[in-house]
Parts: sequence; C-alpha cells; structure tokens
Amino acid sequence: MTIEYFLEKEYNTIIYSKDSLNYKDFEGCIFNNCNFSACTFLAVTFIDCVFNDCIFNESKINYVAFRTATFNRCEIKDVNFAMCDKLIFEVSFNKCILDFSKFYTLKIKGTTFTNCSIIAVDFMAADLTSVIFDNCDLYRSEFDKAIVNKADFKTSYNYTIDPSKTKLKKAVFSLNEVKGLLFKHDVIVS
Repeated sequence: MTIEYFLEKEYNTIIYSKDSLNYKDFEGCIFNNCNFSACTFLAVTFIDCVFNDCIFNESKINYVAFRTATFNRCEIKDVNFAMCDKLIFEVSFNKCILDFSKFYTLKIKGTTFTNCSIIAVDFMAADLTSVIFDNCDLYRSEFDKAIVNKADFKTSYNYTIDPSKTKLKKAVFSLNEVKGLLFKHDVIVS
C-alpha cells in the first residue's frame, strides 16, 4: 500500500469514515470542526498538525503517530492513546474533553493540558515527568505506578494520587487540593 502525503492543507467540517484516513501522512495541516469518531486508523501520521473543535470520541487510533499535534477545544472521549506510535509522541491539549481516555505506559514528558476535563483517565505506569495540568478536572483519574516527577498540578483539582504507588518527586500541588494526596489515610483536611 502506498502512503499518501499531504503538506500544509486545511480541512474544514469533514466527517471521516472508518478507513478514509488510512495510509496517509499529514504535515503542517489544520483540521477544523472535523469528526474522526468513526475512524479506525491504520498507518496514519500527523506531524505539526493542529486540530480545532474536532471530535475523536471512541475513535480507534491504534496505528497513529502524533508528532507535535495540538488539540484545541476537541472532544476526545474514551480514546486509547496507549496504542499510538511511541517513537515521537508529542501532543498538547487546550480546552479539551478527554474523559475516559487512556495514556497508560506512554511517555508524555512535558505535555501540557490546559483547561481540560480529564475525568477517569488512565495514566497508569505513564511517564508524566514535567507535565503541566493547568486548571484541569482530574476526577477519578488513575496514576498508579506513574512517574509524576516535576509535574505541575498547582491549579488543577479533584485528583487523588497515592504517593506510595506514584513517583512524585518535586511535583507541585496547591495547598487547597493536597487532600487528594491523603485520601487513603482517611484524614480530614479542612
């Protein structure tokens, strides 16, 4: 199968079918108001691409490479990023809904999540070194066996992280939300 290559194109308001993006490389492309929910990606690469107001809910991104991809105001519910190409996985999320998605075992050092809903997301065994969670709702997200060294949770809320099961060296938390680190000790912080 021949790979098709697209450079610096803009795509607007497209509803993609199951196989419509397979065997394609996109570089410097912008996707606006596109729906990828029906996609089952196979051999797809996004390099320096931007996704604005797109929907990825439940899409199968098992064979996707995201190399410097930016997601703005996207719905990305129940998506398994853990199966993406791990060679160069660089993403950032701004005002996105990532509820029930999975990042387990991924190395996402330095990733930025800004104003995102990250409810019940699986970060188990992921390397989250220097990740910034800026004003994010992390309710019921799972961090067991993750590396969260130097991560910034200062403005985020609703997280529960067990320090005995997660590496937290030099991670930053707000005093108001420190109760999320003490939940298993059944203490009351007021």
